[in-house]
Amino acid sequence: MYTIEPRYFLDRFLNYVRIDTQSDPESESYPSTEKQLNLSRKLTEELTQLGLQDVELTPDGYVMATLPSNIEKDVPVIGLIAHVDTAPDVSGANVTPVIHSNYDGGPIVLPADPTVVIDPDKNPDLKSMIGYDIITTDGTTLLGADNKAGVAEIMGALHFLTEHPEIPHGTLRIAFTVDEEVGRGVDYFDVAHFGARYAYTIDGGAAGEVEDETFCADSARVTVKGVNVHPGYAYGKMVNALKAAAAYIDALPKDGLAPETTRDREGYVHPNTIRGNVEEVVIDFIVRDFTVEGLKEKEAFLEQLADETQQRFPGTDISVNFKASYRNMKYEIDKHPEVTAYAMEAVQRAGLKARKGLIRGGTDGARLSYMGLPTPNIFTGGHNFHSKKEWIAVQDMQKACATIVHLVEIWAEKS
Repeated sequence: MYTIEPRYFLDRFLNYVRIDTQSDPESESYPSTEKQLNLSRKLTEELTQLGLQDVELTPDGYVMATLPSNIEKDVPVIGLIAHVDTAPDVSGANVTPVIHSNYDGGPIVLPADPTVVIDPDKNPDLKSMIGYDIITTDGTTLLGADNKAGVAEIMGALHFLTEHPEIPHGTLRIAFTVDEEVGRGVDYFDVAHFGARYAYTIDGGAAGEVEDETFCADSARVTVKGVNVHPGYAYGKMVNALKAAAAYIDALPKDGLAPETTRDREGYVHPNTIRGNVEEVVIDFIVRDFTVEGLKEKEAFLEQLADETQQRFPGTDISVNFKASYRNMKYEIDKHPEVTAYAMEAVQRAGLKARKGLIRGGTDGARLSYMGLPTPNIFTGGHNFHSKKEWIAVQDMQKACATIVHLVEIWAEKS
């Protein structure tokens, strides 16, 4: 079991989170925000300083690099991937990380906004962190551990490997992507150029988890068309799309089929945005399920609801259009069971109890797995992502770094 000192990753992480890399779902550029590249450029410099080869910042904003094999054996090329952007949900500008050393088990009050409190009763993982060093923000922004913890942990593991050439490993390919948080992280990712046979995103949550399963995901756009005329002369003529759209949303189940009422393997339909007027209203949904069959059932429900609402509001025209986002990566990863098995063994060698998890969301790995690069997800140790209450323990980051080192060593041993 390797003990990787905080000097390999902690200062990196504290520096990375101070760089605003928030992505923008409304932007049509790629990457969606230029500021993401501020961290990308810094990473190219640091990878070069570590002595990696083939270091590049691609025209599409991806950082890629190679750590060459240090053994004679033929070992599959393994990729390590994390994303530099942070979520649009909460500001990522002017992040002030705070280290709560030797955590005492009580509520953590964030200093710049005492109303923001991380309560161990609502964060049960904190109860096992007594004596750990907990990193939060000051309460005014998100922390950005999603996914700058993963970035720092990969960099820390690479630093450790370059200082310990006695640890055997095959060729490693590194990639830091952009725009993952807005669902476009691998839109221009060239799998052939990357050149890995298998890969891992370091983008998970609680320590010890290995995730080989994601939602199947589609987006749905419900368009409600009405008839707008001057309200003073609307009798018998106006058909109000706003009222029909409101009824459509109101007809959704109150006790299920929503993010706020589902968990574990339960899927949902989620009205995410609404915009429009009397003439036309557009409602954007996200649709999620762990199976393709369940996904299609939920989409059929949205279509049925459109038909019923249209009958309730004569004169409206309600259409539903679906767009595929990603599919459960398990369908592809299960074709290569050793990829997940080696990750589980690496977690155990790092001194943790390994457990399989599932992602109620997606990662770059979900799409990469369908692009010919099987890519399960490994924990970072972070909690409460996309929130001012985000937190991560230094000691869990150590375990993540150690897991990466053990993982590449296992591939060398077993190939």
